[in-house]
Amino acid sequence: MENFHFLLLSSLVTSLIFISPTLGAPLQQGFTTNLIHRDSPLSPLYNPSLDKWERVRKSFHRSFSRINRYSQASYVSPNDDIVSPVKSAKGEFVMEVSIGTPPVVQLGIVDTGSDLIWTQCQPCVKCYKQKLPIFNPIKSSTYKVQPCNSKACHYLDPSQGSCTARDTCSYSYSYGDHSHTSGDMASDTLTFTSQNGGNNATSFPSVSFGCGQDNTGSFMEDGSGLIGLGGGPLSLVSQLSSSIGGKFSYCLIPFSNQGNNLTSKISFGTNGVVSGRGVVSTPLIINKSNPTFYFLTLEAITVAKNRVSFSNTKRSPLVSDDYGSNEGNIIIDSGTTLTLLPEDMFTDLVNALSQVIQGKQVDDPTGNFQLCYQASEDLNIPNITAHFTDADLQLTPVNTFVKVSEDVVCFAMIPADSMAIFGNVAQGNYLVGYDLEEGTVSFKPTDCTEGQ
Repeated sequence: MENFHFLLLSSLVTSLIFISPTLGAPLQQGFTTNLIHRDSPLSPLYNPSLDKWERVRKSFHRSFSRINRYSQASYVSPNDDIVSPVKSAKGEFVMEVSIGTPPVVQLGIVDTGSDLIWTQCQPCVKCYKQKLPIFNPIKSSTYKVQPCNSKACHYLDPSQGSCTARDTCSYSYSYGDHSHTSGDMASDTLTFTSQNGGNNATSFPSVSFGCGQDNTGSFMEDGSGLIGLGGGPLSLVSQLSSSIGGKFSYCLIPFSNQGNNLTSKISFGTNGVVSGRGVVSTPLIINKSNPTFYFLTLEAITVAKNRVSFSNTKRSPLVSDDYGSNEGNIIIDSGTTLTLLPEDMFTDLVNALSQVIQGKQVDDPTGNFQLCYQASEDLNIPNITAHFTDADLQLTPVNTFVKVSEDVVCFAMIPADSMAIFGNVAQGNYLVGYDLEEGTVSFKPTDCTEGQ
């Protein structure tokens, strides 16, 4: 598994038009920020020494790391007393956010598969090198260390939080590559600023986060930490719920456009509502013992007239028996490139596609994919339909096949024996909206490159 390199939330903020004086203020509008793919030339993680196809291969490899991130992630049933350390892996989209008063810019990765917000803080016991100034809480007039009886401290798992001699809360998180962060649980103001440097900004006071003084491992110097968008109580989405109504959405540009100077978008509050013609919605399934992950129910995928039903003989430990074998069977994740399916379903799907695609099959030069074709203008790849509960999602060739070299395209889904994930290639050119209050995820066909 590749080493996990870190940052903090995702992009450069564009149209931030929601002004809220307090975190608990009624929702009035919403705000929208850019999401920059980590392999875009606009990303601080962009490596110009890699050619296009090397970046593509690395993106695929990160999907395999995410399998380990989910299958090994900490979870707890109501009767469990011990919780394992958090496991994590690389996300795909970066953005900009500021912490404190006056605001200090931090940069990092958006991750719908984790919750804790944290950044490197002075004084450092042991900090990794970063290009941005390390956040100094002494210089922020709104910084506060959380007491032991705070909600934020209560929300930490027993293995991740403890009470200090000064009656303040400390945290300690470990990751799958043996990296770790630890320090004080604190609160401060988060501010999003417009890309053009204007006065459009929105600030949220008293957001809980980890102020890490001991952070080691394979973190990259371009970033400062992490902010999670998962469903747990410490995530950004959950903490801002009273202001954004539990709503956010994103529009991801297709994978084939990721190397261009284009940005995806993420919106919160009223800006995050997905409505209008063509919208389909499916129930969002939350595992109460581990609310971080966003589960959907995939019933089948249709190729031409061949309906391939979801089946998984190896149950995921993250899915409670209360859900049965079919409800809440796939995680939707913006940070995983590929879509992962149960082995038996994947095999049937590949066979169905092979029968209708009249192209020349070739071996995958990257060694990752089982179904590949020689790229040509007359390669007739059909649309397929993903049948979620109450929502049929049409997937075009840009959602299902990726170019892995100049003359080879491959099916962008892979088999997995422990976890099904609906990845970001399949979500491209859809406006994907999460409504945590209504318990739904909505999809609307959208050209996500518009307005660039």
